[in-house]
Amino acid sequence: MPLKEKTWLNNIVDQMIESYSIHPDLMETDTVFLPEKDQIVEITLILRDLLFPGYFSHESVTPENAPYYIGNRLTRVREMLTEQVKKVLCHAIRSSDRKDAPRCNMDQQENATQLVKQFLNRLPDIQALLTTDVEAAFNGDPAAANYVDVILSYPGVLAITIHRIAHELYLLRIPLLPRMMSEYAHGLTGIDIHPGAEIGSYFFIDHGTGVVIGETTVIGHHVKIYQGVTLGALSTRAGQKLRHKKRHPTLGDHVTVYGGATILGGETVIGSNVTIGGNVFITHSVNHSTKVMMKEPDLEFD
Repeated sequence: MPLKEKTWLNNIVDQMIESYSIHPDLMETDTVFLPEKDQIVEITLILRDLLFPGYFSHESVTPENAPYYIGNRLTRVREMLTEQVKKVLCHAIRSSDRKDAPRCNMDQQENATQLVKQFLNRLPDIQALLTTDVEAAFNGDPAAANYVDVILSYPGVLAITIHRIAHELYLLRIPLLPRMMSEYAHGLTGIDIHPGAEIGSYFFIDHGTGVVIGETTVIGHHVKIYQGVTLGALSTRAGQKLRHKKRHPTLGDHVTVYGGATILGGETVIGSNVTIGGNVFITHSVNHSTKVMMKEPDLEFD
C-alpha cells in the first residue's frame, strides 16, 4: 500500500479510536458474552415450530411420532436457549458498575438452567393463548380461508406468536433476548410490540403494518386493532427517569381500534366495548361502550 494511503487510513483509525474512548459504549469488549443473533432467530423459529407443530418444518407430524418430534425440538431449544441466557446473564454482571458484582461462573450456568426450565414450563400456556389468537384472526377476517391460511400467512399472528414467547422471557427478567426476539418480529412484519406489553386472549392485529405497542401497555381480551395504530407514551423530557413507570395506555375487553389511531399516555384508559375510529388522536380516558370518531370532513369537487 502506498505510504500516502496508509497514512490516510491510519488517520481515520486514530480518529475512530479517539471517538471510542470518548463514547466507550460504542465498542463492546466482552463479545464472548454477547448473545448471538443468528442463534436467537433459530431459537425463535424452533419455538414457533413447537407451538404450531408441522406448519413450519419439512417433517411430517403424526399422532405416532409427535412425542419424538416435540421432545427432540424441546431438547435442542433447551440447550440453545440455556447457552444464550447464560451469556446475557454474564454480560449483565460484567457490565455492572458494582465493584462487588459476582464473576461469571457456574452459578450463572445454574441460573440460566433454572430460568429456561421456568420458561419451557410456560409453553403449554403460550400455546393455549395462541389458539385463541388464531381463532380471533379467523373469525375477525372474512377473507381468511381457514386456520392454515391464518397461521402460515398472517403477519399479525406471527407478531403475536413471537411476542407471547418474548413476553414470558421478559417476565423472567432475562436481559436482551426478549427485545432481540421482538425486533426480529418487527423486521419481518412491520409490527412493533415491546415484550413488556401485557396482552390478553383472542388478540388480533389485522393487516398490521405500522402498529406500535409500547412496553407498559395493557390490553384486555377480544381486542382487535388495525394497521398504523399506536399505543404509545406521551413524549417528555424525563427520559430514563420514567423507566418502569406506567407510560402507555390500557385497553379493556372487546375494544376495536381502527387504522391510524393514536392512543397515548399511562393514565389513558379505554373502557370495555369501545370502538376507536380511524386516525383519531387520544390522550384522555374513554368510558366503556363508547364510539370515538373523527368528524366527517367536508369534501370539495372542482
